[in-house]
Amino acid sequence: MSERKQLTRRQRAAIEDLFTGEMTEPEVLAKHNVSAALYDRWLNDEAFCECFERRVARAYREARLTLARHAPKAAKTLIDLTKCQKEETARRACLDIVAPPTAPDPAVKTPGRTEPDPAAELPPETATRLLAALAQ
Repeated sequence: MSERKQLTRRQRAAIEDLFTGEMTEPEVLAKHNVSAALYDRWLNDEAFCECFERRVARAYREARLTLARHAPKAAKTLIDLTKCQKEETARRACLDIVAPPTAPDPAVKTPGRTEPDPAAELPPETATRLLAALAQ
């Protein structure tokens, strides 16, 4: 059985800067004096890719947690916006309540999450009546 390859200090530092700083990928590579060819070799390295993908997954988990933490406040704000004097703002808030603009990333596995039922979508006439009721 082969021993698992460890990342170098420079690889770990580059990954850390990619995920924690405000620098772009080229800026991080320049900071750590990593050429495009070397970075390509790193991206073909199993240990580097595994660490990189774990950090990507962690970043997405953190983002989902932040969104979930603020969802009640966002929902309340949307409800308040349905009563806005500006008709367009109220209309858009109603639309966002009825059909949220973004759905969870289907590639991200969430325990206990079921797939959406296409038959559960609102027919256009029902959505229209709901929007009219919310707008009043």
